[in-house]
Amino acid sequence: MLDFTHDPQATSWVASAQADGCDFPLQNLPFGVFAARGSHETPRGGVAIGDQVLDLARLAAAQVLEPEAQVACAVAAGETLNAYMGLGQPAWRALRRALFRALHADAPAATQEALRACLVPQARAEMKLPVEVRNYTDFYTSLHHALNVGRVIRPDDPLTPNFKWLPIAYHGRASSVVPSGSNFHRPLGQARAPGAQAPAYGPCARLDFELEMGFFVGPDTVLGQRVPLADTRERIFGMCLLNDWSARDHQFWEMDPLGPFLGKNFCTSISPWVVTLEALAPYRVPFARPAADPPPLAYLDDPQERADGALDVQLEVVLQSASARRRGLPGDRIAATSFRHQYWTIGQMLAQHTVGGCNLQAGDLMGTGTVSGPTPGEAGAIVELSRGGTVPVPLPSTGEERRFLEDGDCVVLRGWCARPGAARIGFGSCRGEVLPALP
Repeated sequence: MLDFTHDPQATSWVASAQADGCDFPLQNLPFGVFAARGSHETPRGGVAIGDQVLDLARLAAAQVLEPEAQVACAVAAGETLNAYMGLGQPAWRALRRALFRALHADAPAATQEALRACLVPQARAEMKLPVEVRNYTDFYTSLHHALNVGRVIRPDDPLTPNFKWLPIAYHGRASSVVPSGSNFHRPLGQARAPGAQAPAYGPCARLDFELEMGFFVGPDTVLGQRVPLADTRERIFGMCLLNDWSARDHQFWEMDPLGPFLGKNFCTSISPWVVTLEALAPYRVPFARPAADPPPLAYLDDPQERADGALDVQLEVVLQSASARRRGLPGDRIAATSFRHQYWTIGQMLAQHTVGGCNLQAGDLMGTGTVSGPTPGEAGAIVELSRGGTVPVPLPSTGEERRFLEDGDCVVLRGWCARPGAARIGFGSCRGEVLPALP
């Protein structure tokens, strides 16, 4: 539903919200958790506006919002956003609308003064995980990614027979989900080289990134309760960027017959700002399938989902080598695509997750799976870009090449939405650096 908070002409009295290319204009208002950089203070909820963070704890103490929004603000000001996500959509909408009015250029002078005292420069904020991640599920929903990787593993039969019938997923490791900027050590494990009779133990030799999005769910459900597809929009709070780092040599050896384990559980990075589903409303687009493909089964089909169940989020991957950092270079964009290419929608993913009766907890994180598009430059993982390591991926800024990630490489994911007639909104970035394996 579009309302006044999506007005592309609306501006904020926070001047930086109108800066060219700003990810966080008035129409966005994403939520996160932060603390003052270098301090030992208790983290609290915040909302990004321009280059500032609106401190929700200070705002709640100021008592300037209407009652429903005031209650929601006090909950969102906590050390995590789990409880706020558990309030549900009426509370989410009430706070979004109240913040929009209070940050609008036409807000009363007294309101502006009260909120100005609640602003913290983002440069002075240390961003934390937005939620306590109790449960993490990662899907596998890009047809192009599935085909690209499938051709590496099973050249003659790249697509599994179930892919076009259900959103495939596995349960990931919640404890190793980290916020953007957290570096990690190259993992160790088993891998078997082509033609070898036995595996060898050692550092991962085929380390990869995965360009994904994540989404967070809202109110709890009880064991046995299904969330129908038509109700999923009431249950999804918002989205972030997600990098599902992958040890391909370990992963491909261990995935026979079960799913990923050590190949995936060493680190998953997410961006700190959660862009609400309501902010993304102007960027909904039709969900369609090729005519020759099987239609979704009834529980994964809904007229509204067909009309606008997909989301047009622009995504890119930048690889900055250690050499580029030493030279002060930003790195090279090695891939760019759109989330609209996913074969399944986030609503269908959530409906599938609960159809067997799995209960949800507020703040649960779902990964969408790697986002790859139909052309070679839209591949969301280096295993695709390098065709399983057989073709080098050029890094023009330094003259280097990559087949897989090397120690010192920093991968940066970025995402944003833009179209005529709507305000550009962004997700910020998701960044992580590969450190050498520990002894």
